[in-house]
Amino acid sequence: MGGTEVPRASFVLGCLSDTSPDEGLIEDLTIEDKAVEQLAEGLLSHYLPDLQRSKQALQELTQNQVVLLDTLEQEISKFKECHSMLDINALFAEAKHYHAKLVNIRKEMLMLHEKTSKLKKRALKLQQKRQKEELEREQQREKEFEREKQLTARPAKRT
Repeated sequence: MGGTEVPRASFVLGCLSDTSPDEGLIEDLTIEDKAVEQLAEGLLSHYLPDLQRSKQALQELTQNQVVLLDTLEQEISKFKECHSMLDINALFAEAKHYHAKLVNIRKEMLMLHEKTSKLKKRALKLQQKRQKEELEREQQREKEFEREKQLTARPAKRT
């Protein structure tokens, strides 16, 4: 709006002057170019500081976003590590449970080994006792047989 007022005023002044119509157009164009240039400079000087501040603010926001993204990635990796730690803790708990089972099985195996060793010793002692008793019975039979043999009548020898 302000740019159109200046050329009109120069055009009106140009028409009222004693100069030829062509001279007024050249002056109008020169004045109009100067006015456009001045308006552009004024517009730039008015909005350029705000635009530069906005550009700076956008750059800061972009840097902050990059920092936030990095932080977010770090937090995600921490959560993943935490989740994997939970998995590891579950595995350790399971390993502890199975270790306790193995310890119990080992105790039972040792107890069974001791029992079988005792039973083997007892079986050996019983076998030895039976063999001894059998030997004693056999010796007793032989003694009885010898005694009966001695007690049986013998014919007398003739001399």
